Amino acid sequence: MDSRTKRRLAAAELDALARRAVGVGVESATELTDGYANAVWRLRLADGRDAVLKLSPPPDLDQLSYERNLLRMEAAAIGLAAQAGVPVAALLRAGFDDPVLGGDYLLLAALDGVSWNDVKPDGEAGLRRELGRHLARFNTVTGEVFGYPHAGITGPTWRSAFLAMVAALLGDTERYPTPLPLPAAEIMAIAEAAAPVLDEVTTPRLVHFDVWAGNVFLDVSGPPRIQAIIDHERAFWGDPLAEFVTPTIFGELADDDPLLAGYREVTPLELTPAARTRLDLYRAYLYLILLIENGPRQYPPDEYARIRAGATASLTDVLDRLVRAAARPVE
Repeated sequence: MDSRTKRRLAAAELDALARRAVGVGVESATELTDGYANAVWRLRLADGRDAVLKLSPPPDLDQLSYERNLLRMEAAAIGLAAQAGVPVAALLRAGFDDPVLGGDYLLLAALDGVSWNDVKPDGEAGLRRELGRHLARFNTVTGEVFGYPHAGITGPTWRSAFLAMVAALLGDTERYPTPLPLPAAEIMAIAEAAAPVLDEVTTPRLVHFDVWAGNVFLDVSGPPRIQAIIDHERAFWGDPLAEFVTPTIFGELADDDPLLAGYREVTPLELTPAARTRLDLYRAYLYLILLIENGPRQYPPDEYARIRAGATASLTDVLDRLVRAAARPVE
């Protein structure tokens, strides 16, 4: 997906950046275009290593509020995930405020597997169960504050942090007007009315919040298995239940989903009515992101049309459920 957030570098610039990062130049470079935000290249380095380079958006681009310092969050999340036993691509170098780029970059070891989004392997239920176990391990990592510390959007409780996240996102529509199914003030009011269920969450846990098939790499050299989970830049500190939103995007989390079964092999998880309401709050947040992020990114209209339509319809449905949930008497 083409996006205004993806900066372009010439071959000589890529070579110079690699020399600054790891001391060797670039023999060849191929841009990877599957992502939606950061510019990404696969590099063959002069010492024979294959690497992946991720660049932050151009420094003069006004991004969404929560998108400040995304690659810094990713660098931190990669290290924490690896310590928790989650398979990730090794981080070779993280460069922040690079004096030549005027931004941040990550240089990662290239994976030799394939994106789950590009193949239809046998045993997908087993892979989904394996993914659930990895997500549970990812969520065992605890933090000191809720929200997005790297972006300055935090709160002492999960309720306050999440409402601050929603408010910041809706506030971005003042800079980037976005067609939404309801006025921003009404959406905020719906979130606030349903928010008491968030008080069940008392410990900040690391949440990836972008686990879809394109961000899961598989080793298919034998029986398919998960090689790595990638693209951790959207991570935040909050409720592990939010982890189930992107793997079930535009749908629902079924009780018999192998993802849920795998998660429960590592840690207990009960889908109470209150938990389902929390899930709906996180779904609403994701659908708002999908709609509002087009402001700074300016996706090609034809390519973005399907996402916009799905996000609008799904947001409308989930807001209606949240209204009804907030009206139910507390048991």
